[in-house]
Amino acid sequence: MKMKKYGISIISAVIGSLITLGVFFAFVPIGRTPVVIEHIADVPAENTLHVINTRGDTVPINFVETAKKVTDAVVNIQSTQIMKYSRSNELNQIPEPFRQFFYGPNGGNNPQGQETPQVNVGLGSGVILNSNGYIVTNNHVIAGADDILVTLHDNRSFKAKVVGTDPTTDIALVHIDATNLHSIPLANSDDIQVGQWVLAVGNPFNLNSTVTAGIISAKGRNINILQERNAIESFLQTDAAINPGNSGGALVDIQGGLVGINTAIASPTGSFSGYGFAVPSNMVSKVVGDLIQYGVVQRGYLGVVIRNINGDFAREKDLDVTEGAYIDSVLQGSAAQKAGIRPGDVVRKVDGVEIDEASKLQEEISNHHPGDKVSLTIDRRGKISTVNAVLQSYEGKTVAVSNESSELKSLLGADFKAIDRSTARKLNIKGGVEITKLLPGKLSRQTDVRKGFIIIKVNDTPVTTVDELYKALKSRKGGVLLEGVYEDVPGVYYYAFGL
Repeated sequence: MKMKKYGISIISAVIGSLITLGVFFAFVPIGRTPVVIEHIADVPAENTLHVINTRGDTVPINFVETAKKVTDAVVNIQSTQIMKYSRSNELNQIPEPFRQFFYGPNGGNNPQGQETPQVNVGLGSGVILNSNGYIVTNNHVIAGADDILVTLHDNRSFKAKVVGTDPTTDIALVHIDATNLHSIPLANSDDIQVGQWVLAVGNPFNLNSTVTAGIISAKGRNINILQERNAIESFLQTDAAINPGNSGGALVDIQGGLVGINTAIASPTGSFSGYGFAVPSNMVSKVVGDLIQYGVVQRGYLGVVIRNINGDFAREKDLDVTEGAYIDSVLQGSAAQKAGIRPGDVVRKVDGVEIDEASKLQEEISNHHPGDKVSLTIDRRGKISTVNAVLQSYEGKTVAVSNESSELKSLLGADFKAIDRSTARKLNIKGGVEITKLLPGKLSRQTDVRKGFIIIKVNDTPVTTVDELYKALKSRKGGVLLEGVYEDVPGVYYYAFGL
């Protein structure tokens, strides 16, 4: 919704004078019509500042034709969030179905309890990925929105429905009920090179269809902007001008292929100052494909803590290399441990792809699913070896993640874990589910619950495991009342919210 601290994103461009080859990949949700999104299989590049025009003349390069190709496929997104604040501190944020429990049958009509709506409106951009209305944008553009309005380049407007979100990459997919739309094909972002031309297309400061040009300044940037558990940052960096409102817009190459989704800027002022960052199109393709097919991202994990290597670090650890991803620690029972990876190893390749820093390892692993087998080239004190690892989900499984639990978790905006027996005995309860982290969602927006709250009942139904919590919530409509305790605060607490 709101602009992030660093701002918005950009678009990458590849210089080329050859014709690109278009291919198609279809994401096929079970029992539904296949969703086809075009990809560009090969994007040849030429290091030149001249191109041959339609008459065969050699002319200085310009971006007119590319801009014509892509502007129709970049949309304006307006997301609206409606929050209600009670005039009474005692009644604050209690959904109407529960007010009678606190103030009697007329509690909701108490003049001191009248609610005043506060409307927050966010503006951003999006990219049409296929002619039937699938649009990719940034998660922060539409996070928590009660209403999403998409305006096309020809000024037609449509209400959008969220297909799915992935806060760990800041990517979201929405859908509008429209056909025969202009779209942008996805190029292979691994092929993009530093120094190649790119165009950024979006709606900065609510100025529709703005195109700026620049080059790819760097690849694999991690700027620690995504404050999510297991956030994955391996941004393309560009100097194409982007500003607030560009978030979710397109970063395209000279052929008009999508190489990134504009996401952030690094700026002391909040406006463009020379650095912009985009999620690479290969990562976007993986996320979008999963959201269409499964409704949730199916991401594989290696189960390691990694670090970048520089000269000082290499000397400190007595390493023979200054590039790669250094394995700082290996999680117990993880895919890495089962594959024989040890702390101190340096990952140099994943399935033949060079790994020069930690963010590249994150990117390559995140493009796989739980259960996928990957080949890793390891440098262990100068000895090179290859190991195979079967990736797991974050929960340690090699099968698909449950869509229901993932949707509920995203809706509530929290991470949960069951408390152990010793904690339950200390609190004199049979068990419960602790909130270990709060993220944007129903709980943070509608209640003042704190991290560490231990849920013991949902609408009078006892819960002692995360599965029991999801089971109690998944069929619930309307008001929900959570009962629980804090380990460090005496008393029983109640939090009410609406689903």
